[in-house]
Amino acid sequence: MVLLTGRPDAAARARPPRQPVAWHAVVLGALACLLHAPPAGAAVLMVQPGQSIGAAVARARPGDEIRVERGLYRENLRIDKPLTLRGIDRPTLSGGLKGDTIRITATDVAIEGMIVRDSGDDLVAQNAGIYIQPGADRAAVRNCDLTYNLFGLWIEKVKDVEIRSNVITGKRDYQSARRGNGIELYNTTGARIVGNQISFVRDGIYVDVSHHAVFRDNRIHDARYGTHYMNSYYNVWEGNDVYHNRGGLALMEVRNQVVRNNRAWGNSDHGIMLRTIQDSLIEGNVVAGNNRGFFIYDAEYNTIRNNLVIDNNVGVHLWAGSYRNKAEGNDFIMNRTQIKYVAARDQTWSGNYWSNYVGWDRNGDGIGDVPYEANDMVDYLSWRHPLMKLLLASPAVQTLRLVAQQFPLLRAPSIVDPKPRMQPHNPDWSQWRGKLFSSPR
Repeated sequence: MVLLTGRPDAAARARPPRQPVAWHAVVLGALACLLHAPPAGAAVLMVQPGQSIGAAVARARPGDEIRVERGLYRENLRIDKPLTLRGIDRPTLSGGLKGDTIRITATDVAIEGMIVRDSGDDLVAQNAGIYIQPGADRAAVRNCDLTYNLFGLWIEKVKDVEIRSNVITGKRDYQSARRGNGIELYNTTGARIVGNQISFVRDGIYVDVSHHAVFRDNRIHDARYGTHYMNSYYNVWEGNDVYHNRGGLALMEVRNQVVRNNRAWGNSDHGIMLRTIQDSLIEGNVVAGNNRGFFIYDAEYNTIRNNLVIDNNVGVHLWAGSYRNKAEGNDFIMNRTQIKYVAARDQTWSGNYWSNYVGWDRNGDGIGDVPYEANDMVDYLSWRHPLMKLLLASPAVQTLRLVAQQFPLLRAPSIVDPKPRMQPHNPDWSQWRGKLFSSPR
């Protein structure tokens, strides 16, 4: 019989105290091993300079990993089984300016750490650095450089692809219309396009009939459109930078989009285009230094809130029956024309900040005591007759402005804010001044 007491015996006092186990470190270490190890039963095939990656693909079994050492490999690969192709110290695979450099035909293929270049330039055949063909579900392309390809990635009729942390540049010496897109998505679901840098292509990301996708933290510049959406629903565009393009974000014939916390600046046409769009949320975006900040055409039942629209030639160009949208909490600051509104009746946008508001706030509640009206008769005439801007400071034009205020029959339809805010919502607005547009190459 052993008697347990609260007092340790001498032997116990002589033993060093037991150190606590850092279980989190053990778990993280085990996870790291699992992530970098091939699946159980899978083999690792090594490819060295002078050897063929295609031959390794032919020898591999489903689930194997092919590791390619640094070097130049001139091949057009076809990956027809589930496997991982991993570059060691960034080897280069050149397609020799013909066809697709890599074509993926199987499910569950991953490509990591490769430089993939030199596809053909046949727009009809849609030559690409990496072509993910119909049925190749769950393909993943991570940490690759795709350069001097017609299309960086062509992705068609697949589910759950992941395109992450790649650098994609097109055939820079070609005219814009002769280039392909950086990433082309057609008839896909569940795509994750995250952390890519895309430039010198036709459109950075082209999205057609593709749903339930996430586009996050990408940087796109020197293209026609940063992104071009068509006929696509339930997508999220978040935290992206689109700059020095002709157009930043172009969302056309879509619904149920979330467009949040993006930065569209210095684009020579528009920052964000909302064309034939319904039931979407556009919030927290910075739209600065574009020719037109927002271009809104045939848009209904959308919420546009807490955006910073600053230093554009036109802050918002709104027309073609764009009614029944809710616009609140936005900052319109130092746009040469705040709103260019072409319609037959007023619209109410309540609770926004307008840098050219000249009303007052006698009770100090932060809300202007008189409504803000974006357009008057002089603005309307100057849009129809641009040379009239040369006379804006003349006594005759100023008299016309006063007369229009006194006689409602001369008043033009306008965006009316019955509760204009006296201070902007965004305290860091001044850093976005001077981001003026330039023509993309």
